[in-house]
Amino acid sequence: MSENRIQRSVTALVAAGVVVAGGAACEPSGGERQVIAWHDCRTGAEDAIGARLSAVGAQCGEFSAPLDYDDPGGRTITIAVARRAATDQTRRLGTLVVQTGGPGPSRDGVPMVIEGPEGGHPGAAELAERYDLVGMDPRFFGASSPLECGWKTSDYLALAQTAPADRAGFDRTVAVAGELARRCEPDHDLLPHASTRNVARDLDLLRGLLNESELSFLGWSWGTYVGAVYLQMFGEHSGRFVLDSALDPRAPGPDLTRATAPAASAALQDWARWAAERPELGWGAAPDAVLSTIDGMLERVAAAPVALAGVAVTRELMPGLMLTVDDSDATYTDFAAQLRALSDASLGVPVDLPDSLAAKLALYAETTVLPELGFSATVANQCADRPARDTDAYFTDIEDHRAAEPIYGALARRLTPCSLWPVRPTETATGIGNELPVLLVGAEGDPVAPEPGQRAMRRALAGSRSVTLKKAVRHGVYLFERNPCVDDAISRYLLDGTLPVTDLNCTREG
Repeated sequence: MSENRIQRSVTALVAAGVVVAGGAACEPSGGERQVIAWHDCRTGAEDAIGARLSAVGAQCGEFSAPLDYDDPGGRTITIAVARRAATDQTRRLGTLVVQTGGPGPSRDGVPMVIEGPEGGHPGAAELAERYDLVGMDPRFFGASSPLECGWKTSDYLALAQTAPADRAGFDRTVAVAGELARRCEPDHDLLPHASTRNVARDLDLLRGLLNESELSFLGWSWGTYVGAVYLQMFGEHSGRFVLDSALDPRAPGPDLTRATAPAASAALQDWARWAAERPELGWGAAPDAVLSTIDGMLERVAAAPVALAGVAVTRELMPGLMLTVDDSDATYTDFAAQLRALSDASLGVPVDLPDSLAAKLALYAETTVLPELGFSATVANQCADRPARDTDAYFTDIEDHRAAEPIYGALARRLTPCSLWPVRPTETATGIGNELPVLLVGAEGDPVAPEPGQRAMRRALAGSRSVTLKKAVRHGVYLFERNPCVDDAISRYLLDGTLPVTDLNCTREG
């Protein structure tokens, strides 16, 4: 699960009939019962995901799902899955679906559990022994009937990573949003069916095809919303669910990031504390001094944008370049180098761009379509989940919060193409509220899934228990930070079915 995927921000009894919440998702009618034909995951020399899946012993397959579950005999789409059988079949506990967030492809969740995140901590060997691990690319992502409206990468990022400074800047985002929405009009028949409710139905259809009476689930970020929606719609088929870095269940949709500015600002303050403890970096001797230096950089860029790697870095682009989701020394050191390059450039000093900043700017300058980034499908999912507000409501929202959220507010509250989308949601978003047993995991200082939203998910899932990593600024805890307190709680639940007696606080001291 890359940082990019983690910010953005994961079934079924086979029978014909109409789908209702809490019922079984239905297989396309008019033929024999489907059987998934499992095969080698590798599709060619350039298929890195397939190669990684094959290396851990996974197989891949596809199944057909209704485009519209209200019309099971109509048009179908293809859903791609990967499965790796439990190595200890005598003690097998069932199927564990791994949803890595994004939204984005999730078949790579299978090797992530076995090997750990790429370049990160080791995986969870005992889970791989006891569970069949399954990853599913959600509809319209990855290998699941991908949706691509032909958006240039630079055009999409000019909207998604822009914090408009005034009405003229906001009007530019409206124009870009309108053009992106127009490019999706040819796919108007697909767009209403991109919702998370339909992803949950696909998941339940997969459950039936796997001959499982229930599914267990491990999801991060947007995957926590997928898990919560599945629990609400198909709770009778739910096993042991772990939701890591849980989103506010009311947030997914066009306004997903609306409430994140205070948490993003707190993450910057935490980095400032870290930088102040390292005077050799030259940012300042105290956190306030570091933040003052940052403010000075922002003022200079506002007065005179700087050219870096073919990109005109304006004040409106700076907040998107100043996001961090991991407080490890390695990440903070790299973040400091990125900010130093931006600061030096604003002073007219020649800079040698860190690779990480160069990679970001290369995307901002990329004028081709990069389907693997899934921008069209991401927005389609948001627009199908909840209706957007009127465009002017977004500008008013930004202005009303500009003083309280001076750096990140306009970015968090930005307009999306959903306000100008060619179709509207066909269903009401799922209201989350039940007493099913669930284990929620999160970091106290999560800048992407802020703690108030995590608490909202905890209240909605009244039978849940929460495990909170205190004084930690990160998005994604389990497998990404090996903390014995967190890991033990998850292992006890997934392997033994034992939830903590009460909500649990963990520290980095164990």
